[in-house]
Amino acid sequence: MKRLPCVVALLSLCTVLAHAAELKTRNVVLVTIDGLRWQEVFRGAEEALMTADKTTGGGVSSGALPALRADFLAATPQERRQKLMPFFWGTLVPQGQAFGNRDAGSPARVLNAEHVSYPGYNELLTGAPDALITSNAPIPNRNVTVLEWLNARPDFKGRVAAAGAWNVFVPILNIGRSRLPLFVTQQQSAPGSVSPRIAEIEGWMNDIPPISSTENFDAFVYHATVDLFDTYKPRVFLLALGEPDEWAHARRYDRYLYSIQRCDRFIKQLWEKLQALPQYRGTTSIVLTPDHGRGVTPDDWTSHGKKVPYSEQTWFAVYGPDTPALGERRNRPEMHLAQVAPTVAALLGETYRAPVPDAVGPVTDVLGGAAGNQAVPLR
Repeated sequence: MKRLPCVVALLSLCTVLAHAAELKTRNVVLVTIDGLRWQEVFRGAEEALMTADKTTGGGVSSGALPALRADFLAATPQERRQKLMPFFWGTLVPQGQAFGNRDAGSPARVLNAEHVSYPGYNELLTGAPDALITSNAPIPNRNVTVLEWLNARPDFKGRVAAAGAWNVFVPILNIGRSRLPLFVTQQQSAPGSVSPRIAEIEGWMNDIPPISSTENFDAFVYHATVDLFDTYKPRVFLLALGEPDEWAHARRYDRYLYSIQRCDRFIKQLWEKLQALPQYRGTTSIVLTPDHGRGVTPDDWTSHGKKVPYSEQTWFAVYGPDTPALGERRNRPEMHLAQVAPTVAALLGETYRAPVPDAVGPVTDVLGGAAGNQAVPLR
């Protein structure tokens, strides 16, 4: 009987290895879009927030309202969301899977109690919430993210990198410990330590006022990402876009919508670039998620946090060679933000729950094959 646990462990290992051998995914791009509500993702633009009221509403100038309505409004939610995120709805979802449409019985939410960014990013990158992370204070993360964990694996060493609009990703990824290549807002690299293109982007960031003291425009992050792929040829990459959250906090629904549309375009352009390269073509999966939700009324849609109702609600999408094309998911169990990290690892044939016992299981629906047929219970 003492040999039984060893036999079970061996059988589990064999199952994982068999699934890994079946996988086509060799690379994963994790894209986070800070504070993007599921309501816009699945319903499109909300007409009630297209107002000039700067106290309650969208803070849109009256002169800009006609063009804004023409750009984003349509008769149905399906038409509106297609206008807002044409690549997401035209390519990614039909050939992949999207979770989080509560109108279709497919809920998704965070497990952490705070519903703000640092706790959210920690949860999605480590596979578990941390009750000691209660704010956005830039304290080095005591937890090892899936990026750092993969970078320690022989097949991924030196092939993991990240770029983020929010400079708090320096402590979130604990760059002092993880030593991951990272591009962030306000980065000031030593001469010769980065590529000429990154040095040029840093120069532009110095010349163009940022959105806030900790965050700059997503265009800088996107172009830095393109260069990091050319320079490092990563197998695992985090692209952390941030403008939607910034413009929502500023009560600018027009800029919030246009920034979402740009995020969709940046993802499209990056995907097309990768599909043109033999190393990535047909072997890359893309995972998309926000870090938290937002309020739902004209008064509080700009905000989020544990005191803002519904800001725990999120969404999640996966597209790649191993993900069955089930499209927009309906009537299924609740998905949790903490499942992002183990799902990223599982797509690469790695079992994240073994080294990180507190992590929840992956979203098995998106894995296909052997792993996709196994129920992995949440803790």
